[in-house]
Amino acid sequence: MRYLKVWKKTAVIMTIVLLTGMFGRVGSDGKIPGVLVVSATTNTQQQINEAEQRRQELENEKNQNEDELQDLKGEQKDLKQELDELNKELTRVVNNLENLEQQIRDKEQAIAETQAALEEAKATEAWQYECMVMRARDMYERKEDNYLVALLARGSLSEILNIADYIERIAAYERNKMDEFTANRIFVEEEEARLQAEKVELDNLKVQAEAEKSKVSGLISQTSNSVARYADQIEEAERRAREYEEQIKKEEENLEYLKKKLAEELALSQAAANAKWRDISEVTFSEGDRHLLANLIYCEAGGEPYEGQLAVGSVVINRVLSSKFPDTVIGVIYQNRQFSPVASGRLELALGANKATAKCYQAADEAMSGVTNVGNCLFFRTPVEGLTGINIGGHVFY
Repeated sequence: MRYLKVWKKTAVIMTIVLLTGMFGRVGSDGKIPGVLVVSATTNTQQQINEAEQRRQELENEKNQNEDELQDLKGEQKDLKQELDELNKELTRVVNNLENLEQQIRDKEQAIAETQAALEEAKATEAWQYECMVMRARDMYERKEDNYLVALLARGSLSEILNIADYIERIAAYERNKMDEFTANRIFVEEEEARLQAEKVELDNLKVQAEAEKSKVSGLISQTSNSVARYADQIEEAERRAREYEEQIKKEEENLEYLKKKLAEELALSQAAANAKWRDISEVTFSEGDRHLLANLIYCEAGGEPYEGQLAVGSVVINRVLSSKFPDTVIGVIYQNRQFSPVASGRLELALGANKATAKCYQAADEAMSGVTNVGNCLFFRTPVEGLTGINIGGHVFY
């Protein structure tokens, strides 16, 4: 009986050693990183419950962070729309200002031309007046005492009348010309006054437009700064989301949870292998599938080599082809508790900013065309001891 008790105790210890050797390395502090250590004196179920409670607390914090992230994104979206409207308004104001400046330039040119015409009209009027004075002086101050003496010296009455009529017509012509030049000068002066008044009005409109431009530019600067602040806050929320993901993963990697989860996944993989699979030619991809898959690849394997990115895309398409999973890309990616970037909100952020690289899109295209470098694997995760599969980059595919 004594040897039986010793044997049972030894068996328990060996079981613990084997399990801890399979799923975690012992650190320098004697603990398994990210794994709850099962001891002979501690209730295993209690440890599992405590781990589940910590995981649930992290899930709650992550969900709260996601809600805050959604609020920030909504506010940032509103600000971006406001910024777009302000930019449109600024474009309108700038165009109006440019139009006013062109009108002012045209008006200044017209004023300059009118002023030149006015100077010319004044000179012509002065010249005409001088001509009239000279003719009058010639008529009344020539060697003969006056034109009457000259007329009487002609002899015949008809000749005298003809000369008198000629003189009268010349005088009438000169008066008409003088009146014409005077009227033209007055018209040009009035035109100059009108143009000057219009220019003053345009100058006032320009001042108003410049003030409006300054105001809109200030609003754009202020809104841009607000958008930038929200971008910083969103980046911080995204960072916290990644931290929560890592912490949750560590809590989930306790012995009992990991054994159960891997057993379920391996059983599903086996069932899928024996179930019906569609050919890639039977799949009809929806608009946006490429964008969605490329950004998931970015979130899951953005820092991996291209082979790792293709492998992630292949897992998604394998699920689409398998009768054990949803038959659409969107259905597979958003299936409950399957891809951590979906739960943390990082995928939505990546989609909004289209963070996927050209390599991610290339991997998505190849996977959607039926190319796979992981066979029919349906799962992937960071490697743990005891799990075998296809190792690519920082993931094991199984």
